[in-house]
Amino acid sequence: MVRRGSAENVVTFPRRQFLRLVASAASLPVAARTTAAQNYPTRPVRIFVGTPAGGATDIPTRLMSQWLSERLGQSVLVENRPGASTNIATEAVVRSAPDGHMLLAVTVANTVNATLYEKLGFNFIRDIAPVAGILTTPSVMLVHPAIPANSVPAFIAYAKANPGRINMASAGNGTTPHVAGELFKMRAGINMVHVPYRGGAAALTDLVAGQVHVYFGATSGSIEYIKAGTVRALAVTSATRSELLPDIPTVGDFLPNFEATVWLGIGAAKNTPAEIVNRLNREINTGLADPRVKARFVELGAAALAGSPSDFGKLIADETAKWARVVRFAGIKAD
Repeated sequence: MVRRGSAENVVTFPRRQFLRLVASAASLPVAARTTAAQNYPTRPVRIFVGTPAGGATDIPTRLMSQWLSERLGQSVLVENRPGASTNIATEAVVRSAPDGHMLLAVTVANTVNATLYEKLGFNFIRDIAPVAGILTTPSVMLVHPAIPANSVPAFIAYAKANPGRINMASAGNGTTPHVAGELFKMRAGINMVHVPYRGGAAALTDLVAGQVHVYFGATSGSIEYIKAGTVRALAVTSATRSELLPDIPTVGDFLPNFEATVWLGIGAAKNTPAEIVNRLNREINTGLADPRVKARFVELGAAALAGSPSDFGKLIADETAKWARVVRFAGIKAD
């Protein structure tokens, strides 16, 4: 029926009919999202990597993209967008449509950048939806053989006896080797001189040559130098020992709760439907349990980082807070 008011006509419905209409309206977005998730993906999926092809982030991302291509029935392509310490790739995904067709290879750099860069066009925790972890791998604390220290406590004692005389190499300001070293300095209460290089290869080369004294380098890239005795491994930076270096202790054995691992996962633009995020998460975790994928990760010195989207989101939040403290403590500035 229609009731006439003094100012306008107002259509009213019986209560039962009104409730049915409200319920139908509320269910439409859910149905649309469910349909979108069931049909996903409708075209090739791209994973943006913020580093050059062939690097430590690129290789495992390509391994996972091949797995996802098989599972999703669509091509999953890796697109390298290096620059600004992964910020170029990140911003591209942040500004993409939230439909799961453009994803981001999320790394430690993203959590460091949140504090390292004073002005970013995005808030990483707010603007990226965590999808899934992929892998984690330790760095290894390497010293030149001329350093008279065969253990972490001996190195700390030597550094305290020689303040400002030990040169600590890194792959550049704000990189994982740099912040790992600064975390070590902070926790050990020592003073070392930071010497940034343009990449880890150059830093490792100068460590072998004795131009610098200590470097927190990638495990996989250091193994041959350790075996040859041209560098000495004192400890790994993970919470547990590395399968590649089972006889090497962790830094945390001497500095409790110390951890500075390299890790990789996948993120999507915020507001990506939960159904799509959850499907990607399931497929990635299934891949991480596959013996072929696990074997390739072992070759890279890495371990699977399985878990839910919320698990990965917690890791991102915890790492962002940890590296914020280190960046501020060390006064690190972006190049």
